[in-house]
Amino acid sequence: MLSPASTVPPTSPLPNPASANPSPRLLRPRFLPYTASSAPPVRACGTACRWMGSVRAKASEAGGWKVPAAGKCGVEMERLVEVAQSAADAAGEVLRKYFRQRVEIIDKEDHSPVTIADREAEEAMTSVILKSFPTHAVFGEENGWRCVEKSADYVWVLDPIDGTKSFITGKPLFGTLIALLHNGKPVMGIIDQPVLRERWIGVDGKKTTLNGQEISVRPCNALAQAYLYTTSPHLFEGDTEDAFIRVRDKVKVPLYGCDCYAYALLSSGFVDLVVESGLKPYDFLSLVPVIEGAGGSITDWKGDKLHWPVSSESRPTSFNVVAAGDAHVHRQALDALRWR
Repeated sequence: MLSPASTVPPTSPLPNPASANPSPRLLRPRFLPYTASSAPPVRACGTACRWMGSVRAKASEAGGWKVPAAGKCGVEMERLVEVAQSAADAAGEVLRKYFRQRVEIIDKEDHSPVTIADREAEEAMTSVILKSFPTHAVFGEENGWRCVEKSADYVWVLDPIDGTKSFITGKPLFGTLIALLHNGKPVMGIIDQPVLRERWIGVDGKKTTLNGQEISVRPCNALAQAYLYTTSPHLFEGDTEDAFIRVRDKVKVPLYGCDCYAYALLSSGFVDLVVESGLKPYDFLSLVPVIEGAGGSITDWKGDKLHWPVSSESRPTSFNVVAAGDAHVHRQALDALRWR
């Protein structure tokens, strides 16, 4: 049994297969903490906007990372990413404290497990986000909608532990998921593994990074050569099980048990395909910018883009999701699923 301060030793970032001579040394990734003193100055918007205003930064400093504005002012993506990283840091502190400790496990109405770690981590992230952007909305898996308004242009969708079963059984393949939606579209996403200290960041229109290094998916032109992941074959029922089996029987190697970590591996070029059923929006919205920024594709089983026009009245519904590194494999998987 590890003490609360103990963690699994950090590993080096997963190498990009396209890079030459990756270093075998183990390095501790450096995540710079977000502090009020280090944040760019922000002014409040006028009445035309209900959210925080543009950051006073030079164009060269901003790097062109602007979320499309719904009013007269915009929010620099650099600032949003800083706050998202700070939220991930806060969740990580909580999760490392409870990982491989004896904690009470509560079964929710849908029979999925939840622990004090899930709830504290979500509260920690929500506090960081709303302190920086008090008029943004937050929708968390555990606490739902958090905003004084019934709708918002910017909504943060949080899953403090994607893979709670992995967490409670001591397997460090769970992850913290942070998505930022702008008018329902995921424009920024983070997959954070706080025990291994690996962090994937995806921003709409930018290259995905793992611990600050750009990554990419790998080519795989045929479904018959693909390595497939799904969390568990037991999560498919009825027609979805039949559809999954049609894909599974065509791939080279089917693998199980990674939750969101499988999508992270796909983005890094180690997995070719992920197929899952019954995912909630907080399970997949953060994955969209990460996978697309690495050159991959992620859609529902009909091939349609994933989005969620969330408001205070929204209730998470289930989605069937397929992600692939190569466009050919994505198309072949959709053809095998035959979900139309």
